[in-house]
Amino acid sequence: MKILLVDDSRTIRNIQKSVLMQLGHNDIVEASDGLEALDQYKRESPDLIFIDWNMPNMDGITLVRKIREIDKNTPLIMCTTQAEKSRVLEAIKAGVNNYVVKPFMTESLAEKITQTMEKAKATATAG
Repeated sequence: MKILLVDDSRTIRNIQKSVLMQLGHNDIVEASDGLEALDQYKRESPDLIFIDWNMPNMDGITLVRKIREIDKNTPLIMCTTQAEKSRVLEAIKAGVNNYVVKPFMTESLAEKITQTMEKAKATATAG
């Protein structure tokens, strides 16, 4: 499974990458903002995308909307410090499949990945 990590913080991407590798995911692509992520998305066709909310050039919510304009199926997980309920609802309305609040534990991230991928698989086979 190819995973795209989108976060303007290299440190956060390194932490996410380390956690994902502990979980057995080694095919990881990175982007530092929404514009770069859109490029990577088109080039790499990832199976799962982690998106930060606050980034320069193009924020995460705009990125989610742009991806959803061209692709309704790729699982998207918003991974952000934005924990307010209104933000979570906005992200879900924009098209994310799941939401993780930073900082996160390895177990909770593993759980979100499993939930998201199972839901995506069920949707794909139902459609």
